[in-house]
Amino acid sequence: MYAVIKTGGKQYRVAVGEKIKVEQIAADVGQEYVIDQVLAVGNGTELKVGTPLVSGASVKATVVAHGKHDKVRIFKLRRRKHYQKHQGHRQQFTELQIEAIAA
Repeated sequence: MYAVIKTGGKQYRVAVGEKIKVEQIAADVGQEYVIDQVLAVGNGTELKVGTPLVSGASVKATVVAHGKHDKVRIFKLRRRKHYQKHQGHRQQFTELQIEAIAA
C-alpha cells in the first residue's frame, strides 16, 4: 500500500517503513506527526484519487531527525562588466519515518 502526500509545497509517494526528507516541520524528534493532505492511495491494482484530497485518509509518521541538505553554491557573472556574486544556501529538512497509512 502506498500514498501520495503533499507537504511543504511538494508531493511525495510514500509507503510504510520508508524514510523521507521533507521541508522542515515544527515538531520534536520522536514525536508522531499526522499528514492529512493525502492526494491518492494505492493498493496493488486499486487506486483511489482524491478531488483534490482523499476524504478520511491520513498518513502517520514519526520525526526521526532534523538537519540541513548539502550546500548549493550560486555564482552570478556578467562578462566584461566586472560583476561577480557568490552566494550559498543550505535548505533545512525533517526526516520522517512512515508508520501507517489509513485510507
